[in-house]
Amino acid sequence: GMTIFSAMADRQPDLFLHSGDVIYADGPLEERVTLPDGRIWRNTMSEAKSKVAETLDEYRGQYAYNLTDDNYRRFNSSVAQMVQWDDHETVNNWYPGEILDLEQYTVKDVDLLSQRALQAFHEWLPIAPTEAVDGRVYRKIAYGPLLDVFVLDMRTYKDANGANTAASGEILGSAQRQWLIDELSRSTATWKIIANDLPLGLVVPDGKDAQEGVGNGDPGAPLGRETDIAQVLTAIDRNDVTGTVWLTADVHYTAAHHYSPERAAYQEFREFWEFVSGPLNAGAFGPNDLDGTFGPEAVFVHAPPEPNASPLDAFQHFGEVLIDGDSRDLTVNLCDATGAVLFTKVLPAA
Repeated sequence: GMTIFSAMADRQPDLFLHSGDVIYADGPLEERVTLPDGRIWRNTMSEAKSKVAETLDEYRGQYAYNLTDDNYRRFNSSVAQMVQWDDHETVNNWYPGEILDLEQYTVKDVDLLSQRALQAFHEWLPIAPTEAVDGRVYRKIAYGPLLDVFVLDMRTYKDANGANTAASGEILGSAQRQWLIDELSRSTATWKIIANDLPLGLVVPDGKDAQEGVGNGDPGAPLGRETDIAQVLTAIDRNDVTGTVWLTADVHYTAAHHYSPERAAYQEFREFWEFVSGPLNAGAFGPNDLDGTFGPEAVFVHAPPEPNASPLDAFQHFGEVLIDGDSRDLTVNLCDATGAVLFTKVLPAA
């Protein structure tokens, strides 16, 4: 089973931020998988996991499958959750307007698939109507005077996957970008956690020549989707917004990234930290290359030596964030699937 959920439940967290890829709608399972070293991995099977999801009921079946796991049900019954979506809720590396050329799909129109996927997402992981305005995923969740969480959607409004080197581009879209800038400026919380479902400074390829994420592999001035993020980072600086921390996943390993204008080609921002933590139960990969535009440094990385490492190899991860009520300092622990702490960073309150 997905024992990492029991390890997280044992910590009795106040809330859980799920950075997306709650399901793998594009990942049919096999009952028995032989690992590279000869060990056998066995999967519990269901009809929904026998093929890629295309119909609404097949997307629903992906969520139902997760709930067959005792660890997952225990966690869900005891921990409040903030959930965003990434790509695998629909199909790997998807973007609006995409037409699939994958033979396992009868439905090739990704816009149609994403509509069905979004409906299933909202049905199984409901968001309060006051937060999910017009059914959107991005939202702000206030959690007392010490914490505001800004949950982003870097899927629904992104440009097509390509070289990502145009003079401008979007991954948030103009409305969400301005919403984030305005809400961060208005926030009085000590800590503003920004939940970005795609990392800011990693190169995430989609095939040989296309880019899936923010970075494009060019360490120079912002291009493509980087220009969208540059506007947010500059606004944070100009509006004197303090206490921003970015939490992300998508890539299948854990890392601590420090961004500094002193290392960056684009310098109109203030330094910040981004913490990567995943996967929860999928195969582990990585690490990805850094893109130097915003000056990231990988201060810590825990990734498997070989790709697609199963949970038997101990490269699945979760992150833990603690805020001290007296000092208001924020501590981030990056943990393995058993709950052992691999890395700790303490950030002092402003």
